[in-house]
Amino acid sequence: MATRSNRTGTASRAPQDPAEPKPPPRDAQGTQDAQDPLDRTRSAPTPGTRARTRQPRLWTWLLLPGTLWMAGFLVASLLLVATLALGTTDPLGNPRFGLNFANLTALADPAYSTVLLRSLGYALITCLICLAVAYPVAYAIALCGGRFKNLLIAAIVVPFFANYLVRMYGWSVVLSDDGPLLKALRAIGLADDGTKILQTGAGVIAGLVYGFVVFMIIPLYAAMERMDTSLIEAGRDLYGGPLRTFLFVTVPATRQGAAAGCVLVFLPAMGDFVSAQLMGGPDQIMIGNLIQDKFFQGQNWPLGSALTMLLMAVLFLGMLGYLRRTRKDEAEAAR
Repeated sequence: MATRSNRTGTASRAPQDPAEPKPPPRDAQGTQDAQDPLDRTRSAPTPGTRARTRQPRLWTWLLLPGTLWMAGFLVASLLLVATLALGTTDPLGNPRFGLNFANLTALADPAYSTVLLRSLGYALITCLICLAVAYPVAYAIALCGGRFKNLLIAAIVVPFFANYLVRMYGWSVVLSDDGPLLKALRAIGLADDGTKILQTGAGVIAGLVYGFVVFMIIPLYAAMERMDTSLIEAGRDLYGGPLRTFLFVTVPATRQGAAAGCVLVFLPAMGDFVSAQLMGGPDQIMIGNLIQDKFFQGQNWPLGSALTMLLMAVLFLGMLGYLRRTRKDEAEAAR
């Protein structure tokens, strides 16, 4: 018996051949599992996985018609303007396509560069004023609005659904020499009879700010809604005053919203012509007024097209700078 027991123990402890395949693992009842359940789950696609793979394809097909429509008309209009910029006009003022670079060389005229720089300056000042106005408004609604946030945003956005030209006419009445604003300033002694707002650069900028400030409020409000409010509390705990906390905590945390708002304000303000026409004078015309004049009154469509290409080049550079800055911020956030 002892000999049989020793032989059995020796046989059970015999080393296994490395080349021999290992038996599948046994569960608690001693049965062998042919395959790991996790392996079966990974190998077989689930219905949710198939639905997720089909969803991007569905969105691609849904976006394709609109994308082709917009891209086709955008490319066609750009080609038309670019080729027309190289054309000429006949004695009757009708545009003729050709290969003439006189319109492009005419852009070096100091008169055109002065109008372009004036438009650029007006657009930049408009962005700065819109930032100064929109930051307190967006801050108050996002962080102090409570349950009235949506109502306050609607109160700001809904009036801007009115036609832009109608709003500019109404604003010109407010800023006129006999308007309520100057009357109130004269009554409190802050203006005299010779003070004017219309027919000045300040009047043009006031019109641009009134027309596009909502495009600055909405992105800033969205950025402050996503901001972690504990950052503001941490700034206050570190003995930062309200102004210091706003400048060094709130502004850096919402700079992407501010950048988006600046783009949304700068692009239309640069090419605007209604504000300069209604609230400015001959010395306050912008490049949009110049383009309008060449197309409708001057009957010089090729030169108007060349000015349009110049304006588009300036706007493209601004948009390119914004995209590069956004990509840089996303790369820093991903680190």
